[in-house]
Amino acid sequence: MVKVFIYPSTSLILSDMVDRWGHEPLGAALQIRERIQTPGFDSPPLQMTPDDPKRGLRYAAVEVPSGVRGRMALMGPLIEEAEAAIVINDADFSFGCMGCARTNELVKLLIRHRDIPILELTYPRSEEEGVAFVGAIKQFLNGLSEGAA
Repeated sequence: MVKVFIYPSTSLILSDMVDRWGHEPLGAALQIRERIQTPGFDSPPLQMTPDDPKRGLRYAAVEVPSGVRGRMALMGPLIEEAEAAIVINDADFSFGCMGCARTNELVKLLIRHRDIPILELTYPRSEEEGVAFVGAIKQFLNGLSEGAA
């Protein structure tokens, strides 16, 4: 089983595909769920602690807006943990929204600087592209299984 970072990290579709092919999806949904279910967070609906923007300083400079640092406090550790990544460019908002252009650029940069297998695709706009899209993801994930064996 390979830990696969998914981008957009809120994509439940990508998360489900990675899981179906026997790998562990690394995305924001599980981290956010953990934060929502953990008692003791004092700042709903943000579910952030005062230390989260500080943790984000490891990934973004102090001049970067705190929202970027806060998002990177979630995403950065996942990127570091990843053994592979799937990046979908120009995705429809319903596929999984990241919500911040600067965070998106930083996440993609950090992924590309890792020495891990990366599948980078453009979001499909037709049925034919959709079939090829799913096929490419399946082939990539199956290749990860073969490489791990």
